[in-house]
Amino acid sequence: MTRREFITLLGGAAAWPPAARAQQSTMPVIGYMDTASASTTAHLVEAFRRGLSAAGYDEGRNVGIEFRWSEGDYDKLPALAAELVRRQVAVIATINTPTILAAKAATQTIPIIFGVGVDPIKFGLVASLNRPGGNLTGVTQLNIEMEAKRVQFLHELVPAATSIALLINPTSPAYSEAATESAQSAARILGVRLLVLNASTESGIEAAFVTLVQERAGSLLVSGDSFLVSLSLPARSTSRAGGAARCARAIPPTRVHGYWWAHELRTEPS
Repeated sequence: MTRREFITLLGGAAAWPPAARAQQSTMPVIGYMDTASASTTAHLVEAFRRGLSAAGYDEGRNVGIEFRWSEGDYDKLPALAAELVRRQVAVIATINTPTILAAKAATQTIPIIFGVGVDPIKFGLVASLNRPGGNLTGVTQLNIEMEAKRVQFLHELVPAATSIALLINPTSPAYSEAATESAQSAARILGVRLLVLNASTESGIEAAFVTLVQERAGSLLVSGDSFLVSLSLPARSTSRAGGAARCARAIPPTRVHGYWWAHELRTEPS
């Protein structure tokens, strides 16, 4: 979803039922939820503000923004969504599947705008693409369907590999289960073993890489989970996951497909 599309959706939310904006102050407030932290997604927040400004909304002048970050702890999301509901924000902007589900469970009246990589109908977010119904609307890129393509791509890169590892975040079951299903379907067709590795913390990532090496996986696919993606940013200190990178030296960078470990392995000293 482009920034312009997302901002257009936010503007359109102003025309939704008055109950969603009851008792608002003169300046409308947007609730913004993310599973990452403010520091790791600063570039995305800056783009969000620029998009709002291009649409005529400047933070502090004619719109307010209430940010809620779960810092990688998905268990915090229900409480964060409840805070925004109590704050009576005009609209909630959700960045990924876990935040969408938390916001959806917290309110049936406040408009929720989402950008998601899964099928919103399959996951019960909307009734249909043409008529979403309820208080949710947004854009889907159906990125989850790409997991199978990524497995095929890795197989082409490393045709001799008999096993491919998939790194997922088990605390986001909706996305992870769909990603695993998509990748597994491709692995069966290709006749390779899919080794599913779970990690929801940085220490969990290190443990996953130890298992990856022990199981002699020929390549690695990193799923598009928000927590895993947030660790890909250039600002991330190499020392935070240096141990995992060292464990993975046995796998050349060309055999790592995803969002961040290819870069990590290239920069880790030998």
